[in-house]
Amino acid sequence: MVRTRLVGLLSLLLVAVPTVAGAQDAPAAAASGDEVTHQALRAIKQDMEDALNRQDLDQLLSHLHPDVVFTTMNNDVRVGKAAIRAYYEEMLGAPHSVVKKVTAKFDVDALTRLYGNTGVAYGSSRDHYQLSDGTDLVVHGRWTCTLVKEGDQWLIAAFHYSTNVFDNALLTKVKTAALSFGALAAVIALVVGFFIGRRGRRPATA
Repeated sequence: MVRTRLVGLLSLLLVAVPTVAGAQDAPAAAASGDEVTHQALRAIKQDMEDALNRQDLDQLLSHLHPDVVFTTMNNDVRVGKAAIRAYYEEMLGAPHSVVKKVTAKFDVDALTRLYGNTGVAYGSSRDHYQLSDGTDLVVHGRWTCTLVKEGDQWLIAAFHYSTNVFDNALLTKVKTAALSFGALAAVIALVVGFFIGRRGRRPATA
């Protein structure tokens, strides 16, 4: 009887061990799968950054979903690759475009949050703008990106870009110009007041 119970216990253990091992391997396998995904997303981020910096629009668009929604820093919203191409060419490639050249460095705050075939990434950027009027600006931005997986490819479905409206390089430039204009206006007012005062103090003639 004791021998029978012992054999039964050993059999139970032999059945249980693979089950426990399988339970332990499942999270490891999931983690390994997530790491492959994160590596793929890192590669997309780097490739898009490189494409933007060398102004390779075709390569940039290759990572976008056909129905991508892009909210720009100037509150413009473009939907679809054709609209984004038109925006890029309007802002950077046209003869009378505002921007002459832009380079950017994108950093992520954390691993992309994965929800099945959807991912949400967010982070910061340091953007160097050379404007057509000779202005040179460095803008610190924030961005949020939503990605979807179609087949075996991750594509950007939405991208939202913003900057601090209360503290940024463009605002500083405007403030500086306003202060300079204000100082110039004050000097002009003083000069005008001085001459008006002199005219008012001329001695009366007999």
